[in-house]
Amino acid sequence: MYVDGEAKVSEVVLAYSGGLDTSVCIPLLRERYGFDKVVTVLVDVGQPRSDIERGNLRAEKLADEHYVIDARKEFVDTCLFPLIKANGSYEGYVLGTAIARPLIASKAVEIALKRGIKNLAHGCTGRGNDQLRFEAIFRATDCRVIAPMRELDLAREWEIDYAREHGIEVPVTKERPWSIDENIWSRSIEGGKLEDPYFEPPEEIYGWTKTPSSGRPSQVVEIGFANGVPVSLDGVKMEGLELIEKLNLIGGEHGVGRTDMVEDRVLGLKARENYEHPAATILLAAHKDLEHLVLSRSELKFKVMVDEAWSELAYMGLVEDPLYADLNAFLDQSQRRVNGSVRMKLYCGNAISVGRRSPNALYSQDMVSFDSQTLSQKDAEGFAKYHGFQARLLKRLGH
Repeated sequence: MYVDGEAKVSEVVLAYSGGLDTSVCIPLLRERYGFDKVVTVLVDVGQPRSDIERGNLRAEKLADEHYVIDARKEFVDTCLFPLIKANGSYEGYVLGTAIARPLIASKAVEIALKRGIKNLAHGCTGRGNDQLRFEAIFRATDCRVIAPMRELDLAREWEIDYAREHGIEVPVTKERPWSIDENIWSRSIEGGKLEDPYFEPPEEIYGWTKTPSSGRPSQVVEIGFANGVPVSLDGVKMEGLELIEKLNLIGGEHGVGRTDMVEDRVLGLKARENYEHPAATILLAAHKDLEHLVLSRSELKFKVMVDEAWSELAYMGLVEDPLYADLNAFLDQSQRRVNGSVRMKLYCGNAISVGRRSPNALYSQDMVSFDSQTLSQKDAEGFAKYHGFQARLLKRLGH
């Protein structure tokens, strides 16, 4: 390509993970799309250090230019804390991959804008949700969006062979074709025999959690909350990143946080998904338990709808939808009283709340006690006379 008599370099920014799909994308973007320069952007949202290091080494070998961005704190503060406030869950999935994708995409966009590059690429397939999560961010720009996996209709085995032909070392084989995605909130495992919903997952797929065992003693942890987000563990103040990391280790020892489910993807396909998320399981259970202590019945009833709507938008990657901001505004308001602590017992794969307290509790031990005379039981008689009145009237009318 020439502009004013000078050669113009064709460049593309690739959202890069270091895995099979995005590694294969680098030579494909040159060979099939004709790009002269591939710029990779690896965003750290809490992947294992070894994955970050391997990804950097591969990118330095394969790409023309490489950026690595530490977004761990931003991920916790701007993505996971709102998720906790919303009790974020889609059909039982704690949204670990879903909530990270728009942030990763936005960092790739930042590099593209900074460099004046008008092409953005991702390594998502055409069968999953991630393509939508990336492109909801990418398509808000005037950049061209490129999706080699989808556009070239590539199969997993073809990718493995192609990688070998191009000297790309990837931690995937035809015998162990697990596609694994990790960040600080969750670890997802899919592919291979796991695509059969009747196939029992082998223990080898799990990396964060030990096999739940009744032989391991239970453990109680106390989580402190302020304005709806976790701020302490066993009485020790902690930043969110450190607290989540510690709970992942503690919960993993007890086998907490395994999910094996059939999930309804945005495209309408059902997919078998396996996840590990010890800290998420513990924190979401503790947060919801504390809400029941401090929020009113009408607040809790309405918030169930807000939580569901928030979770669906997050699952779809629509974090720039106006409704998402509206829901977050309600959540921030509702969480001002969600202060206190919850004691969680971890045992044999379970995380069970066994105690909770708050200075904002809408709970009076004196009033509900069987031994209390603060309230006269006789006062409830008038209420009881009218409770169910219309149903009784209809019954008398023969309906």
